[in-house]
Amino acid sequence: MSPSMIIAGIAAWFTVGSLLSWHARKNLGEGMIEYFLADRKVGGFISAMTYSATTYSAFMMVGLVGLTYSSGIGSLGFEMTYLAATVILMVIFAPRYWAAGRIFRLVTPSELLTRRYGSPMTGAVSAILCLVMLVPYASVQLMGIGYLLEVLSGGAIPFAVGMLIAACVSFVFSWWAGLRSVALTDALQAVVMIVASLFLMGFIALALFPEGLPEALGSRQDLLKVSWSFPMFLGLTLPWAFFAVTNPQVVQRLYIPASVRNLRRMILGFSAFGFVYTVLCVVFGLAAAVKMPGLEKADNAMAMLLSSVPSPLALVVSLSIMAAAVSTMNSVILTLSSMFGRDVVRTFLPHISEKTELGICRLLIPVITVICFFFARMQLGLIAVLSSMASGGLLMQLPTILGAFFWKRATAAGAVSSMIAGGLAVGFMYVQGLKPLGHWPPVWGILVSGAVFIAVSLATRPPIDTEDFFSSVESYIRDSFGS
Repeated sequence: MSPSMIIAGIAAWFTVGSLLSWHARKNLGEGMIEYFLADRKVGGFISAMTYSATTYSAFMMVGLVGLTYSSGIGSLGFEMTYLAATVILMVIFAPRYWAAGRIFRLVTPSELLTRRYGSPMTGAVSAILCLVMLVPYASVQLMGIGYLLEVLSGGAIPFAVGMLIAACVSFVFSWWAGLRSVALTDALQAVVMIVASLFLMGFIALALFPEGLPEALGSRQDLLKVSWSFPMFLGLTLPWAFFAVTNPQVVQRLYIPASVRNLRRMILGFSAFGFVYTVLCVVFGLAAAVKMPGLEKADNAMAMLLSSVPSPLALVVSLSIMAAAVSTMNSVILTLSSMFGRDVVRTFLPHISEKTELGICRLLIPVITVICFFFARMQLGLIAVLSSMASGGLLMQLPTILGAFFWKRATAAGAVSSMIAGGLAVGFMYVQGLKPLGHWPPVWGILVSGAVFIAVSLATRPPIDTEDFFSSVESYIRDSFGS
Protein backbone atom coordinates (compact mmCIF):
# COMPACT_ATOMS: atom_id res chain seq x y z
CA MET A 1 0.00 0.00 0.00
CA SER A 2 1.41 3.38 -0.96
CA PRO A 3 2.23 5.85 1.81
CA SER A 4 0.19 8.56 0.05
CA MET A 5 -2.90 6.33 0.12
CA ILE A 6 -2.42 5.67 3.84
CA ILE A 7 -1.95 9.37 4.64
CA ALA A 8 -5.03 10.28 2.59
CA GLY A 9 -7.11 7.71 4.46
CA ILE A 10 -5.88 8.97 7.84
CA ALA A 11 -6.61 12.55 6.81
CA ALA A 12 -10.18 11.64 5.81
CA TRP A 13 -10.77 9.77 9.06
CA PHE A 14 -9.30 12.61 11.13
CA THR A 15 -11.47 15.14 9.29
CA VAL A 16 -14.67 13.24 10.02
CA GLY A 17 -13.65 12.76 13.66
CA SER A 18 -12.77 16.43 14.01
CA LEU A 19 -16.16 17.44 12.63
CA LEU A 20 -17.84 15.24 15.25
CA SER A 21 -15.63 16.79 17.93
CA TRP A 22 -16.54 20.27 16.68
CA HIS A 23 -20.22 19.37 16.86
CA ALA A 24 -19.70 18.10 20.42
CA ARG A 25 -17.86 21.28 21.30
CA LYS A 26 -20.93 23.37 20.41
CA ASN A 27 -22.96 21.55 23.08
CA LEU A 28 -20.26 21.60 25.75
CA GLY A 29 -21.30 23.13 29.06
CA GLU A 30 -19.21 23.98 32.10
CA GLY A 31 -17.78 21.93 34.94
CA MET A 32 -16.15 18.57 35.60
CA ILE A 33 -19.29 16.46 35.22
CA GLU A 34 -20.08 18.08 31.87
CA TYR A 35 -16.53 17.74 30.48
CA PHE A 36 -15.74 14.23 31.72
CA LEU A 37 -19.20 12.60 31.82
CA ALA A 38 -21.22 14.54 29.22
CA ASP A 39 -23.56 15.56 32.04
CA ARG A 40 -24.60 11.87 32.50
CA LYS A 41 -26.98 12.16 29.54
CA VAL A 42 -25.54 9.69 27.02
CA GLY A 43 -27.97 7.45 25.11
CA GLY A 44 -27.91 3.66 25.00
CA PHE A 45 -26.33 3.15 21.56
CA ILE A 46 -23.60 5.74 22.10
CA SER A 47 -22.93 4.32 25.59
CA ALA A 48 -22.57 0.81 24.16
CA MET A 49 -20.29 1.92 21.35
CA THR A 50 -18.02 4.11 23.49
CA TYR A 51 -17.74 1.28 26.06
CA SER A 52 -16.89 -1.21 23.28
CA ALA A 53 -14.42 1.06 21.51
CA THR A 54 -12.74 1.95 24.81
CA THR A 55 -12.46 -1.71 25.81
CA TYR A 56 -11.38 -3.21 22.49
CA SER A 57 -8.18 -1.53 21.45
CA ALA A 58 -5.08 -2.24 19.37
CA PHE A 59 -4.73 -5.24 21.66
CA MET A 60 -7.41 -7.02 19.63
CA MET A 61 -6.56 -6.53 15.95
CA VAL A 62 -2.82 -6.41 16.61
CA GLY A 63 -2.17 -8.00 20.00
CA LEU A 64 -4.79 -10.79 20.03
CA VAL A 65 -4.13 -11.59 16.38
CA GLY A 66 -0.42 -11.80 17.21
CA LEU A 67 -1.08 -13.91 20.28
CA THR A 68 -3.22 -16.32 18.25
CA TYR A 69 -0.55 -16.40 15.55
CA SER A 70 2.10 -17.41 18.06
CA SER A 71 0.13 -19.67 20.42
CA GLY A 72 -2.94 -20.91 18.56
CA ILE A 73 -6.53 -21.45 19.63
CA GLY A 74 -5.74 -21.08 23.34
CA SER A 75 -6.11 -17.31 22.89
CA LEU A 76 -9.83 -17.80 22.18
CA GLY A 77 -10.38 -19.28 25.63
CA PHE A 78 -8.36 -16.45 27.15
CA GLU A 79 -10.41 -13.72 25.48
CA MET A 80 -13.79 -15.43 25.88
CA THR A 81 -13.10 -15.81 29.60
CA TYR A 82 -12.56 -12.07 29.71
CA LEU A 83 -15.77 -11.35 27.80
CA ALA A 84 -17.94 -13.63 29.96
CA ALA A 85 -16.45 -12.23 33.15
CA THR A 86 -16.96 -8.65 31.94
CA VAL A 87 -20.63 -9.17 31.16
CA ILE A 88 -21.22 -10.78 34.56
CA LEU A 89 -19.38 -8.00 36.36
CA MET A 90 -21.28 -5.34 34.44
CA VAL A 91 -24.59 -6.87 35.48
CA ILE A 92 -23.46 -6.82 39.13
CA PHE A 93 -21.52 -3.56 39.32
CA ALA A 94 -22.94 -1.28 36.62
CA PRO A 95 -26.17 -0.49 38.56
CA ARG A 96 -24.14 0.24 41.68
CA TYR A 97 -21.68 2.57 40.01
CA TRP A 98 -24.49 4.25 38.07
CA ALA A 99 -26.52 4.79 41.24
CA ALA A 100 -23.57 5.96 43.37
CA GLY A 101 -22.50 8.38 40.64
CA ARG A 102 -25.84 10.11 40.74
CA ILE A 103 -26.30 10.09 44.50
CA PHE A 104 -22.87 11.51 45.32
CA ARG A 105 -22.19 13.38 42.04
CA LEU A 106 -19.07 11.32 41.39
CA VAL A 107 -16.73 12.02 38.47
CA THR A 108 -14.09 9.29 38.77
CA PRO A 109 -14.03 5.66 39.97
CA SER A 110 -11.48 6.57 42.64
CA GLU A 111 -13.77 9.27 43.97
CA LEU A 112 -16.26 6.53 44.83
CA LEU A 113 -13.60 4.90 47.02
CA THR A 114 -12.97 8.24 48.72
CA ARG A 115 -16.67 8.59 49.45
CA ARG A 116 -17.20 5.01 50.59
CA TYR A 117 -14.14 4.80 52.86
CA GLY A 118 -14.36 8.38 54.12
CA SER A 119 -10.72 8.98 53.20
CA PRO A 120 -9.32 11.15 50.37
CA MET A 121 -6.09 9.16 50.65
CA THR A 122 -7.91 6.03 49.48
CA GLY A 123 -8.95 7.72 46.26
CA ALA A 124 -5.51 9.30 45.82
CA VAL A 125 -3.68 5.96 46.15
CA SER A 126 -6.08 4.34 43.68
CA ALA A 127 -5.58 7.21 41.24
CA ILE A 128 -1.78 7.07 41.50
CA LEU A 129 -1.83 3.29 40.95
CA CYS A 130 -3.92 3.84 37.83
CA LEU A 131 -1.63 6.60 36.58
CA VAL A 132 1.40 4.32 36.90
CA MET A 133 -0.19 1.21 35.42
CA LEU A 134 -2.17 2.77 32.59
CA VAL A 135 0.79 4.48 30.95
CA PRO A 136 2.04 1.12 29.55
CA TYR A 137 -1.52 0.21 28.51
CA ALA A 138 -2.04 3.52 26.69
CA SER A 139 1.40 3.20 25.13
CA VAL A 140 0.42 -0.18 23.71
CA GLN A 141 -2.16 1.59 21.56
CA LEU A 142 0.53 3.77 20.00
CA MET A 143 2.79 0.75 19.48
CA GLY A 144 0.04 -1.10 17.63
CA ILE A 145 -0.42 1.77 15.19
CA GLY A 146 3.32 2.23 14.79
CA TYR A 147 3.86 -1.44 13.87
CA LEU A 148 0.89 -1.41 11.51
CA LEU A 149 1.79 1.70 9.52
CA GLU A 150 5.47 0.78 9.29
CA VAL A 151 4.72 -2.63 7.77
CA LEU A 152 1.89 -1.51 5.48
CA SER A 153 3.93 1.38 4.08
CA GLY A 154 6.99 -0.77 3.55
CA GLY A 155 8.93 1.34 6.04
CA ALA A 156 8.04 4.67 4.40
CA ILE A 157 6.12 5.61 7.55
CA PRO A 158 8.56 4.80 10.39
CA PHE A 159 7.37 3.29 13.67
CA ALA A 160 7.87 6.55 15.59
CA VAL A 161 6.03 8.63 12.96
CA GLY A 162 3.04 6.28 13.04
CA MET A 163 2.90 6.62 16.82
CA LEU A 164 3.19 10.40 16.59
CA ILE A 165 0.23 10.56 14.19
CA ALA A 166 -1.88 8.46 16.57
CA ALA A 167 -0.86 10.55 19.58
CA CYS A 168 -1.83 13.80 17.86
CA VAL A 169 -5.23 12.46 16.75
CA SER A 170 -5.92 11.12 20.23
CA PHE A 171 -5.02 14.45 21.82
CA VAL A 172 -7.37 16.42 19.57
CA PHE A 173 -10.33 14.05 20.07
CA SER A 174 -9.98 14.02 23.86
CA TRP A 175 -8.94 17.61 24.62
CA TRP A 176 -11.35 19.53 22.43
CA ALA A 177 -14.70 18.67 24.01
CA GLY A 178 -14.05 16.01 26.62
CA LEU A 179 -16.34 12.99 26.78
CA ARG A 180 -18.90 14.48 24.39
CA SER A 181 -16.21 14.43 21.71
CA VAL A 182 -14.78 11.06 22.73
CA ALA A 183 -18.19 9.36 22.91
CA LEU A 184 -19.20 10.51 19.41
CA THR A 185 -15.87 9.63 17.82
CA ASP A 186 -15.90 6.30 19.71
CA ALA A 187 -19.32 5.47 18.26
CA LEU A 188 -18.07 6.17 14.75
CA GLN A 189 -14.89 4.20 15.35
CA ALA A 190 -16.71 1.20 16.86
CA VAL A 191 -18.95 0.94 13.79
CA VAL A 192 -15.91 1.17 11.50
CA MET A 193 -14.12 -1.49 13.57
CA ILE A 194 -16.86 -4.09 13.31
CA VAL A 195 -17.88 -3.39 9.69
CA ALA A 196 -14.29 -3.41 8.40
CA SER A 197 -13.58 -6.66 10.26
CA LEU A 198 -16.64 -8.34 8.73
CA PHE A 199 -15.56 -7.29 5.23
CA LEU A 200 -12.07 -8.65 5.88
CA MET A 201 -13.55 -11.90 7.13
CA GLY A 202 -15.59 -12.19 3.93
CA PHE A 203 -12.52 -11.64 1.74
CA ILE A 204 -10.45 -14.17 3.70
CA ALA A 205 -13.19 -16.80 3.42
CA LEU A 206 -13.81 -16.28 -0.30
CA ALA A 207 -10.38 -15.39 -1.69
CA LEU A 208 -7.63 -16.62 0.62
CA PHE A 209 -9.24 -19.87 1.74
CA PRO A 210 -11.75 -20.92 -0.94
CA GLU A 211 -11.41 -24.50 0.31
CA GLY A 212 -12.38 -23.32 3.80
CA LEU A 213 -10.22 -22.27 6.74
CA PRO A 214 -10.95 -25.49 8.75
CA GLU A 215 -9.57 -27.56 5.87
CA ALA A 216 -6.54 -25.28 5.55
CA LEU A 217 -5.83 -25.68 9.25
CA GLY A 218 -5.44 -29.41 8.67
CA SER A 219 -1.77 -28.79 7.92
CA ARG A 220 -1.34 -26.81 11.14
CA GLN A 221 -2.84 -29.01 13.82
CA ASP A 222 -0.53 -27.36 16.33
CA LEU A 223 -2.67 -24.22 16.12
CA LEU A 224 -5.74 -26.16 17.25
CA LYS A 225 -4.11 -27.52 20.37
CA VAL A 226 -4.17 -25.59 23.63
CA SER A 227 -0.46 -25.19 24.24
CA TRP A 228 -0.79 -22.79 27.16
CA SER A 229 0.31 -24.00 30.57
CA PHE A 230 -2.12 -23.41 33.43
CA PRO A 231 0.16 -20.78 35.08
CA MET A 232 0.37 -18.88 31.78
CA PHE A 233 -3.41 -19.01 31.25
CA LEU A 234 -4.10 -17.92 34.82
CA GLY A 235 -1.46 -15.19 34.75
CA LEU A 236 -2.78 -13.66 31.54
CA THR A 237 -6.49 -14.22 32.19
CA LEU A 238 -6.83 -13.20 35.85
CA PRO A 239 -6.16 -9.47 35.27
CA TRP A 240 -8.45 -9.40 32.24
CA ALA A 241 -11.28 -11.22 34.03
CA PHE A 242 -11.73 -8.23 36.35
CA PHE A 243 -10.92 -5.56 33.74
CA ALA A 244 -14.49 -4.21 33.93
CA VAL A 245 -14.12 -3.07 37.55
CA THR A 246 -10.38 -2.36 37.88
CA ASN A 247 -9.68 -0.33 34.72
CA PRO A 248 -10.92 3.21 35.40
CA GLN A 249 -11.48 4.24 31.78
CA VAL A 250 -14.25 1.64 31.41
CA VAL A 251 -15.59 2.03 34.96
CA GLN A 252 -16.05 5.76 34.34
CA ARG A 253 -18.31 4.84 31.40
CA LEU A 254 -20.76 3.34 33.90
CA TYR A 255 -21.56 6.85 35.13
CA ILE A 256 -22.71 8.22 31.76
CA PRO A 257 -25.94 6.44 30.61
CA ALA A 258 -28.91 8.78 30.85
CA SER A 259 -31.31 6.18 32.27
CA VAL A 260 -31.70 2.59 33.42
CA ARG A 261 -32.91 1.69 29.94
CA ASN A 262 -29.76 3.14 28.39
CA LEU A 263 -27.60 1.32 30.93
CA ARG A 264 -29.17 -1.98 29.92
CA ARG A 265 -28.67 -1.20 26.26
CA MET A 266 -25.02 -0.47 26.95
CA ILE A 267 -24.53 -3.90 28.52
CA LEU A 268 -26.38 -5.76 25.75
CA GLY A 269 -24.68 -3.80 22.98
CA PHE A 270 -21.23 -4.41 24.39
CA SER A 271 -21.93 -8.14 24.82
CA ALA A 272 -22.87 -8.58 21.16
CA PHE A 273 -20.02 -6.42 19.90
CA GLY A 274 -17.46 -8.21 22.06
CA PHE A 275 -18.46 -11.70 20.99
CA VAL A 276 -18.34 -10.96 17.26
CA TYR A 277 -15.12 -8.96 17.43
CA THR A 278 -13.33 -11.60 19.50
CA VAL A 279 -14.18 -14.44 17.13
CA LEU A 280 -13.10 -12.38 14.12
CA CYS A 281 -9.72 -11.47 15.64
CA VAL A 282 -8.92 -15.08 16.54
CA VAL A 283 -9.82 -16.21 13.01
CA PHE A 284 -7.51 -13.53 11.59
CA GLY A 285 -4.67 -14.83 13.76
CA LEU A 286 -5.22 -18.41 12.59
CA ALA A 287 -5.43 -17.30 8.96
CA ALA A 288 -2.16 -15.38 9.22
CA ALA A 289 -0.44 -18.37 10.85
CA VAL A 290 -1.47 -20.62 7.95
CA LYS A 291 -0.70 -18.20 5.13
CA MET A 292 2.54 -16.66 6.42
CA PRO A 293 4.25 -18.79 9.07
CA GLY A 294 7.60 -17.94 10.59
CA LEU A 295 7.23 -14.22 11.24
CA GLU A 296 9.93 -12.93 13.57
CA LYS A 297 7.52 -10.53 15.32
CA ALA A 298 4.07 -11.98 15.99
CA ASP A 299 2.55 -8.51 16.44
CA ASN A 300 3.18 -7.95 12.71
CA ALA A 301 0.82 -10.79 11.76
CA MET A 302 -2.18 -8.55 11.06
CA ALA A 303 -0.13 -6.11 9.01
CA MET A 304 1.28 -8.97 6.93
CA LEU A 305 -2.20 -10.42 6.46
CA LEU A 306 -3.43 -7.05 5.20
CA SER A 307 -0.58 -6.94 2.70
CA SER A 308 -2.27 -9.85 0.92
CA VAL A 309 -5.67 -8.20 0.47
CA PRO A 310 -6.73 -5.44 -1.97
CA SER A 311 -5.43 -2.01 -1.00
CA PRO A 312 -8.84 -0.34 -0.46
CA LEU A 313 -9.91 -3.08 1.97
CA ALA A 314 -6.51 -3.06 3.68
CA LEU A 315 -6.79 0.71 4.12
CA VAL A 316 -10.26 0.52 5.68
CA VAL A 317 -9.19 -2.25 8.06
CA SER A 318 -6.03 -0.34 8.95
CA LEU A 319 -8.10 2.73 9.76
CA SER A 320 -10.36 0.56 11.92
CA ILE A 321 -7.32 -0.63 13.88
CA MET A 322 -6.16 2.96 14.29
CA ALA A 323 -9.68 3.84 15.41
CA ALA A 324 -9.63 1.09 18.02
CA ALA A 325 -6.28 2.22 19.36
CA VAL A 326 -7.12 5.91 19.38
CA SER A 327 -10.50 5.37 21.06
CA THR A 328 -8.82 3.52 23.91
CA MET A 329 -5.94 5.98 24.07
CA ASN A 330 -8.09 9.09 24.34
CA SER A 331 -10.40 7.41 26.87
CA VAL A 332 -7.45 6.48 29.07
CA ILE A 333 -5.99 9.99 28.81
CA LEU A 334 -9.32 11.61 29.61
CA THR A 335 -9.91 9.37 32.62
CA LEU A 336 -6.39 9.75 34.00
CA SER A 337 -6.54 13.52 33.73
CA SER A 338 -9.86 13.61 35.61
CA MET A 339 -8.45 11.33 38.32
CA PHE A 340 -5.37 13.49 38.73
CA GLY A 341 -7.50 16.58 39.30
CA ARG A 342 -10.30 15.10 41.36
CA ASP A 343 -8.43 12.44 43.38
CA VAL A 344 -4.85 13.69 43.66
CA VAL A 345 -4.90 17.49 43.44
CA ARG A 346 -8.05 17.83 45.56
CA THR A 347 -6.54 15.57 48.23
CA PHE A 348 -3.78 18.12 48.84
CA LEU A 349 -5.67 21.26 47.75
CA PRO A 350 -9.25 20.58 48.88
CA HIS A 351 -10.46 24.16 48.51
CA ILE A 352 -9.58 24.85 44.86
CA SER A 353 -12.45 25.91 42.62
CA GLU A 354 -13.95 23.53 40.09
CA LYS A 355 -12.82 25.84 37.29
CA THR A 356 -9.21 25.62 38.46
CA GLU A 357 -9.52 21.86 38.88
CA LEU A 358 -10.82 21.46 35.33
CA GLY A 359 -8.01 23.65 34.01
CA ILE A 360 -5.42 21.43 35.71
CA CYS A 361 -7.07 18.32 34.30
CA ARG A 362 -7.07 19.66 30.75
CA LEU A 363 -3.45 20.76 31.10
CA LEU A 364 -2.52 17.20 32.02
CA ILE A 365 -3.99 15.72 28.81
CA PRO A 366 -1.00 16.70 26.58
CA VAL A 367 1.44 15.77 29.37
CA ILE A 368 0.10 12.21 29.61
CA THR A 369 0.06 11.93 25.82
CA VAL A 370 3.76 12.85 25.60
CA ILE A 371 4.71 10.44 28.41
CA CYS A 372 2.88 7.59 26.66
CA PHE A 373 4.62 8.38 23.37
CA PHE A 374 8.10 8.15 24.85
CA PHE A 375 7.23 5.02 26.82
CA ALA A 376 5.95 3.37 23.62
CA ARG A 377 9.21 4.13 21.81
CA MET A 378 10.98 1.76 24.21
CA GLN A 379 9.10 -1.23 22.66
CA LEU A 380 9.39 -3.31 25.80
CA GLY A 381 7.57 -6.45 24.65
CA LEU A 382 4.59 -8.14 23.02
CA ILE A 383 1.48 -5.97 23.03
CA ALA A 384 -0.63 -8.73 24.62
CA VAL A 385 1.85 -9.25 27.46
CA LEU A 386 2.31 -5.51 28.14
CA SER A 387 -1.46 -5.06 28.28
CA SER A 388 -1.78 -7.92 30.74
CA MET A 389 1.03 -6.50 32.89
CA ALA A 390 -0.78 -3.17 33.15
CA SER A 391 -4.05 -4.88 34.04
CA GLY A 392 -2.17 -7.02 36.57
CA GLY A 393 -1.17 -3.91 38.47
CA LEU A 394 -4.70 -2.48 38.33
CA LEU A 395 -6.01 -5.78 39.68
CA MET A 396 -4.61 -4.81 43.08
CA GLN A 397 -7.64 -2.53 43.50
CA LEU A 398 -10.03 -5.49 43.41
CA PRO A 399 -10.28 -6.19 47.18
CA THR A 400 -10.88 -2.48 47.82
CA ILE A 401 -13.60 -2.33 45.15
CA LEU A 402 -15.33 -5.48 46.37
CA GLY A 403 -15.20 -4.18 49.93
CA ALA A 404 -16.65 -0.85 48.85
CA PHE A 405 -19.89 -2.47 47.75
CA PHE A 406 -20.14 -5.75 49.65
CA TRP A 407 -18.24 -5.64 52.97
CA LYS A 408 -19.33 -3.11 55.55
CA ARG A 409 -16.39 -4.02 57.79
CA ALA A 410 -13.85 -2.81 55.19
CA THR A 411 -11.78 0.22 56.23
CA ALA A 412 -9.75 2.97 54.59
CA ALA A 413 -6.55 1.68 56.22
CA GLY A 414 -7.21 -1.77 54.77
CA ALA A 415 -7.89 -0.31 51.33
CA VAL A 416 -4.80 1.91 51.20
CA SER A 417 -2.41 -0.70 52.60
CA SER A 418 -3.72 -3.45 50.30
CA MET A 419 -3.32 -1.39 47.12
CA ILE A 420 0.18 -0.31 48.10
CA ALA A 421 1.29 -3.79 49.18
CA GLY A 422 -0.20 -5.49 46.13
CA GLY A 423 1.12 -2.88 43.71
CA LEU A 424 4.64 -3.08 45.10
CA ALA A 425 4.57 -6.89 45.03
CA VAL A 426 3.43 -7.05 41.40
CA GLY A 427 5.82 -4.33 40.28
CA PHE A 428 8.79 -5.96 42.00
CA MET A 429 8.07 -9.39 40.53
CA TYR A 430 7.61 -8.04 37.00
CA VAL A 431 10.81 -5.97 37.18
CA GLN A 432 12.79 -8.90 38.58
CA GLY A 433 11.17 -11.44 36.26
CA LEU A 434 9.99 -13.56 39.19
CA LYS A 435 7.33 -16.27 38.92
CA PRO A 436 7.32 -18.09 42.27
CA LEU A 437 6.20 -21.73 41.87
CA GLY A 438 5.67 -20.94 38.19
CA HIS A 439 2.78 -18.53 38.75
CA TRP A 440 2.72 -15.03 37.30
CA PRO A 441 2.95 -11.84 39.42
CA PRO A 442 -0.80 -10.95 39.33
CA VAL A 443 -1.65 -14.24 41.06
CA TRP A 444 0.69 -13.55 43.97
CA GLY A 445 -0.14 -9.86 43.98
CA ILE A 446 -3.87 -10.40 44.45
CA LEU A 447 -3.17 -12.88 47.27
CA VAL A 448 -1.01 -10.28 49.00
CA SER A 449 -3.50 -7.49 48.37
CA GLY A 450 -6.47 -9.55 49.57
CA ALA A 451 -4.75 -10.80 52.70
CA VAL A 452 -3.56 -7.32 53.70
CA PHE A 453 -7.00 -5.84 53.00
CA ILE A 454 -8.79 -8.33 55.25
CA ALA A 455 -6.20 -8.30 58.03
CA VAL A 456 -5.86 -4.52 58.29
CA SER A 457 -9.61 -3.93 57.96
CA LEU A 458 -10.32 -6.32 60.83
CA ALA A 459 -7.72 -4.52 62.95
CA THR A 460 -9.10 -1.02 62.27
CA ARG A 461 -12.43 0.76 62.50
CA PRO A 462 -14.72 1.32 59.46
CA PRO A 463 -16.10 4.78 58.63
CA ILE A 464 -19.04 5.88 60.74
CA ASP A 465 -21.23 6.55 57.67
CA THR A 466 -20.69 3.15 56.03
CA GLU A 467 -24.28 2.11 56.62
CA ASP A 468 -25.53 5.32 55.00
CA PHE A 469 -23.49 4.62 51.86
CA PHE A 470 -24.82 1.07 51.52
CA SER A 471 -28.44 1.96 52.21
CA SER A 472 -28.38 4.96 49.85
CA VAL A 473 -26.99 2.98 46.92
CA GLU A 474 -29.24 -0.06 47.41
CA SER A 475 -32.31 2.11 47.86
CA TYR A 476 -31.57 4.08 44.70
CA ILE A 477 -31.11 0.83 42.74
CA ARG A 478 -34.42 -0.57 44.00
CA ASP A 479 -36.26 2.63 43.11
CA SER A 480 -34.63 2.92 39.65
CA PHE A 481 -34.72 -0.72 38.57
CA GLY A 482 -38.03 -1.57 40.20
CA SER A 483 -36.74 -4.52 42.22
